[in-house]
Amino acid sequence: MGELNLKSLVRPKKYKSYKDDMGAVASNELNRQFESTAPNQKWVTDVTEFKVGSEKLYLSPILDLYNGEIVTFETSRRPVFEMVGSMLDKALAKLQPHEHPLLHSDQGWHYRMPRYQATLKERSMVQSMSNKGCCYDNAAMESFFGVLKTEFFYLKKFSSIDELREGLAEYIKYYNNDRIKLKLKGLSPVQYRTQAVGA
Repeated sequence: MGELNLKSLVRPKKYKSYKDDMGAVASNELNRQFESTAPNQKWVTDVTEFKVGSEKLYLSPILDLYNGEIVTFETSRRPVFEMVGSMLDKALAKLQPHEHPLLHSDQGWHYRMPRYQATLKERSMVQSMSNKGCCYDNAAMESFFGVLKTEFFYLKKFSSIDELREGLAEYIKYYNNDRIKLKLKGLSPVQYRTQAVGA
């Protein structure tokens, strides 16, 4: 095609996490109740895609609805279950024995995998899922992705996936520790959580 100067008119496929024949779907227990009165009561998660040249990078974070803090995250060049599974394991390692947050997601196949659902059940955590095709049911996570891409990804040019991965880690560290929010009384997510725990 290159030698003949031909170009394909087929649009590249966008990442879609939904697969009809995968696993059980949980009910929408969160029901757009995005407020939380303490850390580690309600978590939300999702996967988003970035593209650098012809390569892609996927980001899988967990966000705490108490203060908007990114509890943990994982990245991968492919949207494989191991990315989500590793993210979940890292998040659970941060919990105290008495903490059992509700964990909300969309109906993506990662979250309907038996291993994922069994892990939540073992930790006595309630699984919640958005209604099919309704992004508003996970608006808090979508909002974070919007901020991340507007303040970080769209403002820079990346020469490689590795550069993007390093930049994402730096931005999330800044977002958690230094980026202030009016709804958090002018504090960053970590400052707000630390102040509440020390009160």
